[in-house]
Amino acid sequence: MSIFRAHFLRLRRGKHYFSKAASSTIHNNMTMKRRLTIKDGNNCQDFATNQSWNAEWKSLGYGARIPAPDAQMTNMLFVQTGFGVDQHGDRGKEGATKAAVRAVRNAIEFNSIPGIIEAVPGGRKEMLILVKLGVPPKDEYNDSLTPIDVDLHHVAKVFPYGKLMPIEVVVGGLLFPTGRIVRELGDENDVAICVAASVSIGYDSGERSDPDPTHKRFDTADGY
Repeated sequence: MSIFRAHFLRLRRGKHYFSKAASSTIHNNMTMKRRLTIKDGNNCQDFATNQSWNAEWKSLGYGARIPAPDAQMTNMLFVQTGFGVDQHGDRGKEGATKAAVRAVRNAIEFNSIPGIIEAVPGGRKEMLILVKLGVPPKDEYNDSLTPIDVDLHHVAKVFPYGKLMPIEVVVGGLLFPTGRIVRELGDENDVAICVAASVSIGYDSGERSDPDPTHKRFDTADGY
């Protein structure tokens, strides 16, 4: 079971406002925290997705890999955030996926972290990637705690290297009116989908002394 608190901006009757914080205990499959695996016949490849960002990446063998099943990000080194928006076409899975990909790219594409080669044991190949997406709810009018579906394989193909941890998707993001309907692009309304993303990178030290399987935290109360 997993508990999460959803804060999201809702759109109703042409007005937008913040809903009250909604807290609920729900099944793991509803939080959409998923480990991606690609199967080819009887052999399981170690790529996080069989899709590639472009032909060049594919020819060079770029792509995030799948970490060991018991991998944990014990040491978090860098956290990046971003958002992405899709304004036209399908307002379901297709639109949410486009917005999610843009959010992740927005989080990582303006950064260069050369020190990872020295900071992570094993270099960038052993770097763990932790992605969390805030996606608008399927049913915004009924306080839905189920986010719009996202094709996580499209999200995974954004990363050229590293090992991608299970992607977590929770209710969040934003639905908002754009004032523009383009029928030629498949629009049925003027609602845009905004997805928020956090992308953390770090590594697994192998230490398991803390029963809480999360990263180290540095608190100013402890002098940090």
